[in-house]
Amino acid sequence: MPFVNLRVEQFPAPLRPLLRLLRIDFRPTGSPAALALVLATVVALAGSLVADYLLVRLGTAVFPSTKGFVHFRFSDYSKLTIIGVVIACIAWPIVAQISSSARWLFLRAAVVVTIVLFVPDAWIWYQGSSATAVFVLIWLHVAIAIVTYNALVRLAPVRRVSRGRHARV
Repeated sequence: MPFVNLRVEQFPAPLRPLLRLLRIDFRPTGSPAALALVLATVVALAGSLVADYLLVRLGTAVFPSTKGFVHFRFSDYSKLTIIGVVIACIAWPIVAQISSSARWLFLRAAVVVTIVLFVPDAWIWYQGSSATAVFVLIWLHVAIAIVTYNALVRLAPVRRVSRGRHARV
C-alpha cells in the first residue's frame, strides 16, 4: 500500500481543505480484487469499443454528411478509447487507496475527465470539422465514461478484507 503512511495533516495547510472537499483522506476501506479488476477492465474495453462503434453507426445514419469523417474510423477512435479506458482502470485502485469514499471520488473524477476530453473535440470543431460529427464524438466520450465507471465500480468494487474473506463496502 504505497499511500498507507500519508495523512492529510502532512500536506501544506492551504491544500488540506481541497483534499477534504475531494474526500481524499488516505484512509482506504479496501481495494478491488485483482481478478475482478482484470475482468472489469476487459468488460470496460469491450463495452466501450462496442458503444463507440454503435454510436458512430447511429451518428452517420442520423447525420449522413458525417460519413467518412476521419475520427469515425475504428482505427482512429479505438486507439484513444483503449488508452483512456486503461488509464481509468489503473486509476480505480489508486482512488480506492487514497479515499474512504472511492466511488464518490471516482465518479466526480470521471465527470471532470470527460468534460476535459471535450476540449480536443472543441478544437476539432474550431478547426472546421462538422458540428454534427463533433457532437457524435462528444457522445462517444460520454458513453466510454458511463461504461467504464460502471464496469469498474460494479464488477471490481472496493472490498474490505474481513476475517480472511472479502466483504463488499
